Amino acid sequence: MSFLSCGRQSGTADEGVELQRDGNLSESARPNTQHASLFENVITQFNKAADLMRLDPSIRKILSRTSHEIVVNFPVRMSGGGIEMFTGYRVQHNDSLGPFKGGLRFHPKVDLDEVRALASWMTWKCALAGIPFGGAKGGIQFDPTGYSLADLERITRRFAFALGHYIGPEYDIPAPDVNTNAQIMAWILDTYLSMVEPKHRNNSIHVVTGKPIVSGGSFGRDKATGQGVVYNILKWAEENNRPIKGLTFTVQGFGNVGSWAARLLVQLGAKLIAVEDISGGTRNLKGLKPEDVLSFTSARRSLAKYSGGQFVDHIMFLKTKADVFIPAALERQITADTADWLDVSLVAEAANGPTDPAGDAILQDRGIDIIPDILCNAGGVVVSYFEWLQNKRRESWELEKVDARLQATMHKAYDRVRDVAGEHNTDRRTAAYIVALTRLEKVYTERGIFP
Repeated sequence: MSFLSCGRQSGTADEGVELQRDGNLSESARPNTQHASLFENVITQFNKAADLMRLDPSIRKILSRTSHEIVVNFPVRMSGGGIEMFTGYRVQHNDSLGPFKGGLRFHPKVDLDEVRALASWMTWKCALAGIPFGGAKGGIQFDPTGYSLADLERITRRFAFALGHYIGPEYDIPAPDVNTNAQIMAWILDTYLSMVEPKHRNNSIHVVTGKPIVSGGSFGRDKATGQGVVYNILKWAEENNRPIKGLTFTVQGFGNVGSWAARLLVQLGAKLIAVEDISGGTRNLKGLKPEDVLSFTSARRSLAKYSGGQFVDHIMFLKTKADVFIPAALERQITADTADWLDVSLVAEAANGPTDPAGDAILQDRGIDIIPDILCNAGGVVVSYFEWLQNKRRESWELEKVDARLQATMHKAYDRVRDVAGEHNTDRRTAAYIVALTRLEKVYTERGIFP
């Protein structure tokens, strides 16, 4: 397994499950400092679109709040015999379009505010892509690099057990996210199946997506998010008459998403000239080979001594002149402090929330194009939907079918965002929100509010 390196932490509270309703921030809250919380940043983006489209005030109240916020504090007996406590989260934002859907991340910075923001983004993302899912997100607050494979399995299974029936194949479907992968999903699947009645087990395989192929996973799911990023960049290049051959790009974060986007772009003739991960960055203006970089980081987990390029620090990396910058790491990388450093034509947001509102405003003022996260990185949840469908229908699609349907979905979403941006004379992030919120508003208008 490949995990990011972070400081080790674990929870310390007693065993228990805390279910909170209506985690919210008033729709009038408009943070104007770079110290705003991640969820406040989400609400700022939400409010801008809601104001412009004149979203119904009642629906606005509903969508500015989460449905459920689950906090689980659980003990795990480690392989060495000791007991450790962990804190896990699952936030379910909205399910008006279908079951809650969203990834699980293992990271020491996971907290309720972050998960609340990520769950909200998932709601917009699914609505924008036109798939019948709502938004959710979750994770455990700890550093997985400090644990053996056996202990990671124990922690994962105990978390799945603690969540219990707060997840389900027709209710809330987890998937991989930061520091989790197909193996983690397989453990969650097996644990969940042990908790359901035997007669229902074969009808519950779709409780998670992003599974190994032999356990019901879909071809193309491993590269889906990166593939979706590439489809979006290709649409932008076509729209701006920029040939993909020779297009230069940089990637921040070289995990699953960043590495796949890099590999696929290089295969099309683009040139990767700089990469950054948690250990630092490397740059080679003649071009880097993504496979070599990935092999090196997988073996040594650091770019510091990569011989294929020149080591660069964070500032040097961000100041690298290129056509496209792909942030594929964690949130809030492009801020009021860093946005002026970028020397690119396009920011393709492969990560969730890499640009805060202050950084966003600077990029727009500088004329740098942005493919917003809820559009750019939606490929993962789209193919997760395909996996979910295959499991329900007991089908297995060929990779070519998955790729073709993903491309059609991403292109349709891209075109709709472009058109709405023109209709409202606004930026594409706001347009993406308007597309998503329009679909959600229509559902609530047609169904009404009970009672």
